[in-house]
Amino acid sequence: MLKEPVFATRDIGSAAGIFFFNEEILTMKIKSILITIFVILFTFLPFLTADDKDAKCECEECHQLDFWIGEWKVEWENANGTKSEGTNTINSILNGCVIQENFNGNPGVDFKGKSFSVYNHSKKIWQQTWVDTEGNYMVFTGSKEDEKMVLSRKIEYEGNEIIQRMIFHNIKEDSFDWNWEASKNNGKTWKLNWKLKYTRL
Repeated sequence: MLKEPVFATRDIGSAAGIFFFNEEILTMKIKSILITIFVILFTFLPFLTADDKDAKCECEECHQLDFWIGEWKVEWENANGTKSEGTNTINSILNGCVIQENFNGNPGVDFKGKSFSVYNHSKKIWQQTWVDTEGNYMVFTGSKEDEKMVLSRKIEYEGNEIIQRMIFHNIKEDSFDWNWEASKNNGKTWKLNWKLKYTRL
C-alpha cells in the first residue's frame, strides 16, 4: 500500500505561508505608497491652491482694468469743432481673466471695434488685442503708471518708427478720459490724435 507523501501537506502549508507572507508584504507596500501620496498632497496642497488662485486671475494686478467694466457713453470733438458720440460696453469674461471691449462709434461715426485685454502673470504686463470694421489688427502692451493705465505699441510707417499709445486717466467711478497719442521721436514728444470722454450710463 502506498503511503501518502508526507511532504504534500507541508508543501501546501508552505505555499500558503508564502502566499500570506507575500500578501502581507504587498499590503505594507500599498500602505507605504498611500502614506507617501498623502504626505505629498498635504505638503504641496497650499502651493497648488495658490497657483490655482492665480490662474483664476485673483491677483491685485488682474483687477487694474476693472474701472472700465460697464456701459459707457463716449464723446469726442471732431477736427471741425463739432461733437460726436458713441457707446462702449466693457465686460469681464472667462472667469474674470479677460476684459472684453465692444466699441460702437454710432451715431457719431460708422465704426465698430472689439478688444480683449488680459494680464500676463509671467511678464507682469497687460496685453491687448484690437480688431475693427476697417480690418485693423493691433497688439498693445502696458501697465498702470501712477493713476493712469498706459498701453502702447511700436509700428513702422514710411520708414519711420512710430510709438502709438492709449492713456486712461482722470479715472473716477463714473467717468474718465482716454487719449490716443503718437510719437515720432521715441517718446520725446507726443501728438494727441483723439480724445474721448467716458461717462457711465
